Amino acid sequence: MENTGIKIENLRKRYGEGDAAVEALKDVNMHVAPGEVVGLVGPSGSGKSTLLKCLGAIIEPTSGRMTLGQEIIYDDGWKISDLRTLRRDKIGFVFQAPYLIPFLDVTDNVALLPMLAGQTNAVARARAHELLDALEVGHRANAQPSQLSGGEQQRVSIARALANRPPVILADEPTAPLDSERALGVMRILNQMALQYHAAIIVVTHDEKIIPTFKRIYHIRDGRTYEEAGQGRSL
Repeated sequence: MENTGIKIENLRKRYGEGDAAVEALKDVNMHVAPGEVVGLVGPSGSGKSTLLKCLGAIIEPTSGRMTLGQEIIYDDGWKISDLRTLRRDKIGFVFQAPYLIPFLDVTDNVALLPMLAGQTNAVARARAHELLDALEVGHRANAQPSQLSGGEQQRVSIARALANRPPVILADEPTAPLDSERALGVMRILNQMALQYHAAIIVVTHDEKIIPTFKRIYHIRDGRTYEEAGQGRSL
């Protein structure tokens, strides 16, 4: 099976039972191709967080199908027995806050996941240096997270998300704390990394600064998704 990126079909998530049941996701359908960055927008309570948690294999949907990379991971039930390994090896996470480990230097923050996946220290650190150079923070490889600017920390967090070459990156409000220049810089990087590493990337955002950069946008309202063409403004 070829890399399909992210494919979500008729996904539903219900919390509770009977009269107390709440349909957080009612009928979600999305496709993000390898090498593509797609926006996901919607008001608070629309289902964005629930969808991201389902895609990240953090909570279990009620029904539907999810395909990540080359695997159907959910089809009216989990098809993967080890969800922890799935999250580590197949899904990269980028958050609003970088969540770097404060007592590890930049290189070790990025190399940690490959080492946990069984790579040798030398191979993992070489991968970390490759990514840090690509993200133009290679000169900060030996720095502690506290010594980095906010923009540098976010670049390191993107490097960490790419460390295990996952087919899927889930970015949750990655530009929220950044000014316009740095926010557009992060989007430029995500688009470059998507193409370079053939990753499918979903960016959940409320940030009006970056919405014009998407070529495709999914709106989620009342648990349902609606696709529209974006502006795809040049970065």
